[in-house]
Amino acid sequence: MAAIQDTSVPYALTRLGVVMSPEPGNVNEVEGVLNPASGYNSDGELYLLPRLVASGNVSRVGLARVRIEDGLPVGVDREGVVLAPDQGWEKSHEHAGVEDPRTTWVPRLGTHLMTYVAYGPLGPRLALAVSKDLRSWRRLGPVHFGYQPDLNTDLNLFPNKDAVFFPTPVPGPDGRPSYAMLHRPMWDLSWVRPGAGVHLPAGLDDERPGIWVSFVPAAEVEADIRALVRMGGHRLVALPQHQWESLKIGAGPPPVQVEEGWLLLHHGVDGSLDPGFMLQQGATYAAGAMLLDGEDVTRVLARSDSPLLQPETSDERTGTVPNVVFPTAIEEIDGSRYVFYGMADARIGVARLERVRS
Repeated sequence: MAAIQDTSVPYALTRLGVVMSPEPGNVNEVEGVLNPASGYNSDGELYLLPRLVASGNVSRVGLARVRIEDGLPVGVDREGVVLAPDQGWEKSHEHAGVEDPRTTWVPRLGTHLMTYVAYGPLGPRLALAVSKDLRSWRRLGPVHFGYQPDLNTDLNLFPNKDAVFFPTPVPGPDGRPSYAMLHRPMWDLSWVRPGAGVHLPAGLDDERPGIWVSFVPAAEVEADIRALVRMGGHRLVALPQHQWESLKIGAGPPPVQVEEGWLLLHHGVDGSLDPGFMLQQGATYAAGAMLLDGEDVTRVLARSDSPLLQPETSDERTGTVPNVVFPTAIEEIDGSRYVFYGMADARIGVARLERVRS
C-alpha cells in the first residue's frame, strides 16, 4: 500500500500489517491487546509492552519479544505480565487498570522510563515506573504537578493521559537542562464528579484536550530518580487545529530527534465523543506528526494538516472501539524506523516511518 505523506512534515507512514492479536484462551487478553510501549533489552532483542485487557476492562502491561524476519517485525512471542493493577490508586469501583504504557530509553540514566495511566478512584491519572531490563519495574508512584500561580489552578485535580518523556534533557523554561514529559490534561471535571463542569487554567479559552509539557531539572533527577514524579514549568504545546483532530489530540511515541528538532507522532480525534471515559463508538482516531523546536519544545515548527495514517483496513475499523489508529511506540530495526500502533482497541499493527525528500 502506498505511503501517506504530508509535505508540511516531511515524513510518511506505510502500514505493514498486524503484529499482535489476542491469544485464544488467554484470560488476560479477552478484550484486546493494544497500545504498546517498546524497548530494546541488553540482549539486543526488541520487545513490546502491550496493554492486555481482561474481562471487565481490567488492564495489565505484558512483555512480548518481537519476531523479526528479513528486517521486518512480523509477530511476537509472549513472556508474561510485568505490571498489574496491584496498588490501591490503580483501582476504582468500576474497574482496575494500568493502561497505555509508553516507555522511553534514557541513555543518560541507563534506564527505561514508563509512563502509564493508573485508573484509580478519581479516573485516569498518570504514574511512572522505571526498569533496567524491561522485565522488573519499580513504581515511582503517581505524577505530582507542582502548583503554578500563573495557571490559577491545580493540575493534579484533572484526569490526564498520553504521557511520554523525551529521551534526553532539553532546555527547561528557565534554560536549565531538564527531563520533559508531554501529557494531556482534560478539563471537564464532570467526568469524575457529575455536574462539576469545565475548569480551564488561566489564559486558556479552548476546552478541547491538547498536548502540554512539564519539566524537572536534570540535576535533580540524576541525584534521585524519584524526582521524576515531581513536575513543574507546565506549558501548553499544541491544541487541535485541523479537521481530522478537531475534538482532541495527544502525544504518541517518545519524540525522535531529527535534523529539524524533535519529531512527535500524535493522535487526533474527529467525529463525536460520548461523555466520560466509556468506550467511544462515534469517533475516528488517526495518526499525524508535528515538529518541535530543539531549543524550545513548546514551539511547534510544523504539523500535519492531514493524517499520516487513518483507519482503512478491517482491523483498524472493527474492534472494541471502531475506527482507531493509535500510535504509541517507535523503534529502529536495521536502520529503518517502525511505528507500533493500536488498531480499533483490539490488535497491534506496525507501519514504516520514512523521511520524504522533496
